[in-house]
Amino acid sequence: MKFTSLAIIAVFAASPAFAASKPSQTFLKKAIEGNYAEIEMGKLAQQNGQSPDVKKYGQMLTDDHSAANQKAMDAAKSLGMTPPNGPSAKQKAEYDKMSKMTGARFDRDFATHMVTDHQKDLAEYKKEAKQSDAAGQYAKASIDVLQKHLDAAKSLTKSSGR
Repeated sequence: MKFTSLAIIAVFAASPAFAASKPSQTFLKKAIEGNYAEIEMGKLAQQNGQSPDVKKYGQMLTDDHSAANQKAMDAAKSLGMTPPNGPSAKQKAEYDKMSKMTGARFDRDFATHMVTDHQKDLAEYKKEAKQSDAAGQYAKASIDVLQKHLDAAKSLTKSSGR
């Protein structure tokens, strides 16, 4: 009986789900939700944006965050977690708010949102990049793209009058 209990404990201890730290799982959940949100916001920018630069930025978001999301999902699965299948409720609400805007107002508010959002994301990704697990590796590999998005969003705020 004692041997069976030890064997079960050994199996759990060796499993990826047990080994994955809770902070890494939390980071990946937020990262995947964020990628879904950025994909949707990118599509919205292509649809509701006025300036060609905003539309182009939207396409970049859609492309880059679709690729990033596949990598984040792979990392989540390697840690034994079930990845989320869409953005968070807060992100959906932000999308709904932005979806009611068009033209120059959309361009301004979208650019401002993207700067704020990518600044926050970069801080979280840099913190997670210090981890040596799959979440940390994903975060480390994503930093350059997020920086590119932040820099481009800052350019959009200048050209949209903010």
